[in-house]
Amino acid sequence: MIVWINGTFSAGKTSTARELAGILPDSTLFDPEFIGDALRVLLPRKRLAEVTDYQDLPSWRRLVVETAAAMLAELGGVLVVPMTLLRQQYRDEIFGGLAARRIPVRHVLLAPAETILRERIANREEPGAPPEVDLHVRQWAYDHIPVYQQALGWLTADAHVIDNGALSVRETAERIAEAVRTEAAPVCDIVQTPDPVRETVAAGVLFFDEHDRVLLVDPTYKAGWEFPGGVVEAGEAPARAGVREVAEELGLVLDDVPGLLVVDWEAPQPPGFGGLRLLFDGGRLTEASAARRIRLPGPELRSWRFVTESEAAGLLPQHRYERLRWALRARERGHPLYLEAGVPVG
Repeated sequence: MIVWINGTFSAGKTSTARELAGILPDSTLFDPEFIGDALRVLLPRKRLAEVTDYQDLPSWRRLVVETAAAMLAELGGVLVVPMTLLRQQYRDEIFGGLAARRIPVRHVLLAPAETILRERIANREEPGAPPEVDLHVRQWAYDHIPVYQQALGWLTADAHVIDNGALSVRETAERIAEAVRTEAAPVCDIVQTPDPVRETVAAGVLFFDEHDRVLLVDPTYKAGWEFPGGVVEAGEAPARAGVREVAEELGLVLDDVPGLLVVDWEAPQPPGFGGLRLLFDGGRLTEASAARRIRLPGPELRSWRFVTESEAAGLLPQHRYERLRWALRARERGHPLYLEAGVPVG
């Protein structure tokens, strides 16, 4: 199990995590900041210059999951992880990756009042660091307070919240330990999607409203919006898989097998294996009808919305957007298209 201690800078995560590791039986401290430090040494300067925070590096997010899984496989017990996660898509990616490895996560948010946060930041000093470094660190922490405030909506809904403004480090750690023992801090409710070990076939189904906008869904377990659908199971026909998935994900039952729009071969991009991605036409679904009929499974999908093609470009990863773009052209022309890596062939 993992106890993930979240909160903005100077909330008290690291000191609390050290204390908690001494309270919870069979527990080990794992600070993902060390992975960030390693990547600063290992990656070329050109790549590091492309990001402002090591959390923006996909390699950091993957290594956090893999390292945590490796440590638990070797040590067992509880891993106490102090790390700020203010971007929901990064939380989805990391916690989803852990769920795929059958690792339960109890998410705790330390949330002292802003006045206390600012006071702690003002008094913060890096041991042995020159004054200009202290100033830079303080400014960094101040700059992230608005980002933290914007994230509080999903954070407070997702995590067990502890206001540690008036608590000592020991008292805060004891509160967390009690919340873990009594399950007041529940295991994160997130779907488990094991990483593929070979190429896969996936079927998506597109629905269109009365304005020809397309329906997209927001998964809880990975970054970025997606099409309704999922991986085709062994021995299952792709179109039937799409029908099954939209029934499971959205509660929408299709009377007919949907027509094919696009077959796209997705090239392997490590750690992904790629494979065939098919998009089918689920037909017309008015916005009013969708509001009545769609029922989202809490652990798997966060929300849904109808979007224009231009809006989809800002929500979908590039390779999914290209697939959608050509699916819309195929729908307009009345015949399916074959793509390789998002590019029509033949």
